[in-house]
Amino acid sequence: MATQEIVVIGGGIIGCTTAYYLSRHPSASSAKITLIEASEHGPAQGASGKAGGLVARWAYPKEIVDVSFDEHVKLAEEHDGKDRWGWRYVGCGSWEGRGEVVIPPEEQEGGVGGNKSLEKTLGLPGGQKPSPSRKSRKGSGLPGDLLWVKEELTDSYTPMAKGGSTAQVHPYLFTTSMFKLAKENGVNYVRGKVTEIVQRNGSVTGVEYLNPETQEKETIPATHIVLAAGAWSPSIVTELPISATRAHSITIRPKDGVTISPYVLFTEISDPQSPSTSSSPEIYARPDNEVYACGPGDDSLLPPTVDDVIIDQPSCDLIHAHVTSISQQLREGTVEKRQACYLPTVSIGGGPIIGEASHIAKGLFIGTGHTCWGISNAPGTARALAELIMDGKIKCANLRKLDPSVVL
Repeated sequence: MATQEIVVIGGGIIGCTTAYYLSRHPSASSAKITLIEASEHGPAQGASGKAGGLVARWAYPKEIVDVSFDEHVKLAEEHDGKDRWGWRYVGCGSWEGRGEVVIPPEEQEGGVGGNKSLEKTLGLPGGQKPSPSRKSRKGSGLPGDLLWVKEELTDSYTPMAKGGSTAQVHPYLFTTSMFKLAKENGVNYVRGKVTEIVQRNGSVTGVEYLNPETQEKETIPATHIVLAAGAWSPSIVTELPISATRAHSITIRPKDGVTISPYVLFTEISDPQSPSTSSSPEIYARPDNEVYACGPGDDSLLPPTVDDVIIDQPSCDLIHAHVTSISQQLREGTVEKRQACYLPTVSIGGGPIIGEASHIAKGLFIGTGHTCWGISNAPGTARALAELIMDGKIKCANLRKLDPSVVL
């Protein structure tokens, strides 16, 4: 059998997980697999390292959700995901209530803020958050162990899915673990910014990239190319209808002795000084007692590389003000990280895009446009692409609606 030369572009969760699944395929011994990433800091520097890490059966699109969730479970069992990347099941609910005034209003002004929903709740029936339970209006709807939000500020808490349907990983640890496991299986790693997909007679022949040490262009031969560069994918294949949404987030470390129970909250917090105004941060308790919180997205222009992403500090401060207005434990904690990343969205709707873009070039495979569900849907995407490249067809799911031909 002729050697397959497979190049995976992008060291995010889709690229690293795809490299891992390719490397463990029974036919991997006859393949040379290379992962290339532009960041000088290595993999997981974008959204894959700065996301919340939610894994859900109620995510979207339905074509890829179940296989991805099941693959997450298998990976955690096989590689000790509990200790290695924080795999665990969590409670997840929609919280509605009022905030307390924490800092003067003038200190909350400024910042891009943004108002683009990250749309995680679109995977739910009806495509929106569940309607609040009337029984929980007095605050009694809070689970007994959810003690890190104030009951007296709570109007309602409604579970978003049944138990066992929602889990989490630490996205940076998961992505870098997939990268390390792929390398252990023989995947080569190259650092460089891809400038062009080289093709001849309608088929890919290689990947051209800028060597950061020599500042000269070099080419990696390829019979198969997987484009998984997230929001930066259109800079390589211009036909891709991918737009970028910037999202800010922070992490908070509670005081010593404070335990944060395992819940993910999608909040709707009314401004105590202007009840008609509300904010909707997402809050994620993590196994190491770190708390992650993110706000809405904005349309800030995509920079040349992930290393050039600009953080708007006032936007991070707004997130902090909002989440600490409902939690004394978070208010007393320490902000450890303020960060921003870009999510790839299929601009004409739908997505993600998974499959071979043969009408652009035979041997070109696409895995991008996962919006806020890249962490959850990465293993299913990776398995599907590995099957398509190694076996000639996707066996794990019917992904015809996600094929590149649908949007290209």
